[in-house]
Formats: sequence, structure tokens, C-alpha cells
Amino acid sequence: MARISVSAAGGVNRVAFLDTIAVSEIGSPLLAKSDDGYNVLVGATASRPLLFASYAAHPNVLNRQIRVPSTAAGRYQILTRWWRIYQAQMKLPDFGPVSQDRYALQQLREHGALPLIDAGRFREAVAKVSNVWASLPGAGYGQHENDIEHLLAAYRAAGGEMVA
Repeated sequence: MARISVSAAGGVNRVAFLDTIAVSEIGSPLLAKSDDGYNVLVGATASRPLLFASYAAHPNVLNRQIRVPSTAAGRYQILTRWWRIYQAQMKLPDFGPVSQDRYALQQLREHGALPLIDAGRFREAVAKVSNVWASLPGAGYGQHENDIEHLLAAYRAAGGEMVA
């Protein structure tokens, strides 16, 4: 579960959406074998977890063993180049769980997804941020994209509500 409080996040739906992104990016089996995804390096699997030990800073580990080499890390698979910019802009103290949650919420804000999430318009919110997270349906990065029904189930399991 996201470490940011419901009140700091702005509501239950927002926290549920963060949890859904984690399920999409990391997967439930690896979430269970890590610190809920917050310490996961790109390329990790449940059978071969690649984890980092310190939240003092983004680990900035370039994994060249995957199809598209990347420095993505953490629950939301944040690239070093973007983390540096947002850490300075948002005055994030570290790469800890709450800082990662705040970063992800900022991405949702900038892409116009927060009003949709707040209103329970899950599918529309996913579409708004599919270009941010490669595992979301419609991302178009040529990587594995999760099925919207799988993500909807994760969102509901995390307490997210949808409009009828």
C-alpha cells in the first residue's frame, strides 16, 4: 500500500490509483518480495528480485541487461533524469516511499488525471497517464502492457471507487 496518508494524497481513490500503478509496474508477486516495490530496480522479477538498500537518493543503476537499458527504480519505476528534476522542484528530501508517492501524484496532476481519479473515472484516468507508465494499456512503448480489467480489479481491491 502507498505510504503517503490518504489525507496527504487527497483521497482514497488517489491512494488506490497509486497502488494500481505499482501492481502494473512491479506486479503483485514482486511487491510481496520487496518493500512493496519502493526498493525495486528495473528488470527485477519475483524469481530474481533486484533491490536497492538505501532510500537516501535515487540508486541511478543503469540496467543494460534488459531490452531497453534503463535507470528506472522504485515503486513507480522512476528514471534518474526525471527524478533529479522533480526532487529539486518539489524539494523531496530523499528517494523514500513518501517521496516516491509524492512524485507519482505530481505526474498524475500534470497529466490531468487527478480530477478523473477523484470522480471515479478510472479508465479515463489510466488513458491520461498511459504515456507515463509503460505497463499501462495504450502506452505504446513496445513493452508489456497490462489488461485494463486486471488493473481495475487491483484498483477496486485497493479501495478505489468508480462511477457507474
